Amino acid sequence: MNVTISGRSIGSEDPCYVVAEIGINHNGDMEIAKKLIDVAVSAGCEAVKFQKRTVDVVYTPEELNKPRENPFGPTNGDLKRGLEFGKAQYQEIDAYCKQKNVVWFASPWDEASVDFLEEFDIPCYKVASASLTDDNLLRHMRSTGKPVILSTGMSTMEQIDHAVAVLGRDELIILHATSTYPANYNELNLRVIPVLAERFRVPVGYSGHETGIASSVAAVALGAAMVERHLTLDRAMWGSDQAASLEPNGITRLLRDIRLIETAMGDGEKRLYEREVPVMEKLRRVGR
Repeated sequence: MNVTISGRSIGSEDPCYVVAEIGINHNGDMEIAKKLIDVAVSAGCEAVKFQKRTVDVVYTPEELNKPRENPFGPTNGDLKRGLEFGKAQYQEIDAYCKQKNVVWFASPWDEASVDFLEEFDIPCYKVASASLTDDNLLRHMRSTGKPVILSTGMSTMEQIDHAVAVLGRDELIILHATSTYPANYNELNLRVIPVLAERFRVPVGYSGHETGIASSVAAVALGAAMVERHLTLDRAMWGSDQAASLEPNGITRLLRDIRLIETAMGDGEKRLYEREVPVMEKLRRVGR
């Protein structure tokens, strides 16, 4: 079963669809956001993703009032509001992505954010791992008629079963993920990817939060139809997600290695290649 996003088919027989997760790594700065989009496009990513929250809905007053030193003020609320782009900024993002010919979409964390994003007619929605158990939000995303990408970090198989039952399997992509930032390699459990594919019979991908690229390439070898990785200009930048992100050189190498591994996987039919024949004639004594 394939899913189509902006005319691009995503499934087990298609090239891996690579998403650069910009998220909140723009640090509330539109120029940084544009630079990250540029990096994603240059590397060959097919989409960039942001996050959208209605701050006063997603967080309690107690949580927002907690002291937290940050560039925007002394409280956690100052931080959350400072990182949140509004309509004018998303209009700019929308125009810039169209100019750069790259797909953009977002993870809405509440129903009002879905409605906000609908104004831009984005091609799909991403369910953040933190939202997997929010049935009302899942139903609201599904009500748009757009494809849904379900991230499964911090979730049990039973919770995933329930979320899939709420969403239905039509136009659904499931991403295996581990919600630690950055994730340790012994937490990645990549063998879950084919398990999810067998269980749900929908395209399955991988959302990685580790620091390297080898495991994300291995995910493709295990059948990941989509790979999503956080992107940063510099892991040393201020911000909670920067350390779990790839820098420009990393995302470029990731795309290169994914395309190489896709070529190397072949079709599973054992054959004698023409370039092997002279080697065989030179080295094999019997049975040439």
